[in-house]
Amino acid sequence: MKKYTDTGKKDTRSGFGEGLLRAGQADSRIVALTADLKGSLKMDAFADAFPERFIQCGIAEANMVGVAAGLAITGKVPFIGSFAEFITGRVYDQIRQEVAYGHTNVKIASSHAGITLGEDGATHQTMEDIALMRALPGMVVINPCDYNQTLAATVAAAKYNGPVYLRFGRPGVPNFTPADQTFEIGKAILLNEGCDVTIFATGHLVWEALGAAEALEAEGISAEVIDIATIKPLDNAAVVASARKTGAVVVAEEHNMAGGLGEAVAGVLSSEAPTPVVYVNGADRFGQSGTPAGLMAAYGLDAAHIVTAAREAISKKR
Repeated sequence: MKKYTDTGKKDTRSGFGEGLLRAGQADSRIVALTADLKGSLKMDAFADAFPERFIQCGIAEANMVGVAAGLAITGKVPFIGSFAEFITGRVYDQIRQEVAYGHTNVKIASSHAGITLGEDGATHQTMEDIALMRALPGMVVINPCDYNQTLAATVAAAKYNGPVYLRFGRPGVPNFTPADQTFEIGKAILLNEGCDVTIFATGHLVWEALGAAEALEAEGISAEVIDIATIKPLDNAAVVASARKTGAVVVAEEHNMAGGLGEAVAGVLSSEAPTPVVYVNGADRFGQSGTPAGLMAAYGLDAAHIVTAAREAISKKR
């Protein structure tokens, strides 16, 4: 199998910060807004470079969404940033009415997503945000896996005409995708070819999926690993082709079962290529306080659980 090298752990939110700066340098229409979380969202470099294009909205996410929608109507390209829980759950009505319904060109930058937010606990963690955003007509949902991919996805989101939900995290994670990549919205990324089982993974679980594939190879099992960085629109053709090839599927995500990538993949396969699917996700639980690594292990969001899921999926083949 293809080997990937961790070039050094970096947080994906910093990839967003660098991507926002580069996008802003390339396009003077881009503006950035945040709800008193400039440092947490790594918007500092953009704010320093373009103070006239940076708006500090205070702890008022609902108002921030409305301001951004208004700016988009005037031809600006606004990025709004806050914690994932607050930028989705707290202001869902505003996003629905002012961004999705009007298909305004607003980019929703969502940091500290999933349980890897860590010690702040369930009130600040979210395992439901992808479900909320996937349900909105016309909303693009992107969940990149490392620093480099988040940077590239941010640049791509800036060029895309329409609402985008961009999800990233707080902890340092392995940085292993190419630094010079071009991100294509709606395109799945084949990381490792295999013939016995397909592992579809997104976000922080992509690196864990590669680790699982390596462990499975030692058992004589050939695992195909596909990075689903764009959850909506889903690359249906890639999902179906790989499932038909291997005949068994695992879906791994740092999100609850309801409304996540697992249900999206299952929906496609149920109608086009019925295939046994086993899920690695947060099931039906809220988060809790703990270290990011401790929580990922406690919720079964790691390579070891992906290996177990792969064995189970293979056992269900007809």
